[in-house]
Amino acid sequence: MGPVLELTDVTITRNGNTLLDRVSWSVDESDRWVVLGPNGAGKTTLLQIASARMHPTSGTAAILGETLGAVDVFELRPRIGLASAAIADRIPRHERVDDVVISASYAVLGRWRETYDTLDHDRAHKLLTWLGVGDYADRTFGTLSEGERKRVQIARALMTDPELLLMDEPAAGLDLAGREGLVRTLDEIANDGLAPATVLVTHHVEEIPPSFTHVLLLRNGGVVAAGPIRETLSSASLSETFGMSLKLVRSGQRWTARASR
Repeated sequence: MGPVLELTDVTITRNGNTLLDRVSWSVDESDRWVVLGPNGAGKTTLLQIASARMHPTSGTAAILGETLGAVDVFELRPRIGLASAAIADRIPRHERVDDVVISASYAVLGRWRETYDTLDHDRAHKLLTWLGVGDYADRTFGTLSEGERKRVQIARALMTDPELLLMDEPAAGLDLAGREGLVRTLDEIANDGLAPATVLVTHHVEEIPPSFTHVLLLRNGGVVAAGPIRETLSSASLSETFGMSLKLVRSGQRWTARASR
């Protein structure tokens, strides 16, 4: 199998603004990528392309062997697991947690008249239990804490056994304990030999799970650097990405960054 995701000179322009500028990027089946960059770098736009929710203005985007513009995206999207704030905002707050997860089988938000079999219910329950929120299956989504909602979103993203898993700032809004618990969970997912190719978007190197293998650094819609994380992520590349002098420190299997004096 070729790359799970392959962008070639992808440019996105909207209202005269360039959101992505000739981005070329390839993700293989066994890769675990983190995408780093400041606000406005193009990270969320990149995930909209990768999740088949936006088409390039120019360049080509191939996802799971299909080229955007030459494929029915409604058939492609169920093969992609996506957890993002944009999706979370569209989940009805009165929706049962179990239904939030199981409705991913039809790639819909808000259960209506569709029906699910026992295997669907069993998978949703197992995912919620594995992610530590199995006891909340009958609660409504709006009654959950921010950390609990994040875990439910990840369960939903995994529901269809996707071939590509995309997560847009899953630790945003969490306290220290919530963040560390989520990083540990993401590390467990990435370490699973059956897990799909994974892309995690974040602003913070502290949120990179130890088992992630590659990093893509974005600034002003362009690629600063991309490659294996231990070779690519450095004080110099991080400083260029965020536009200030930063010192990157690796302690054990985790990273921290601070402004240089």
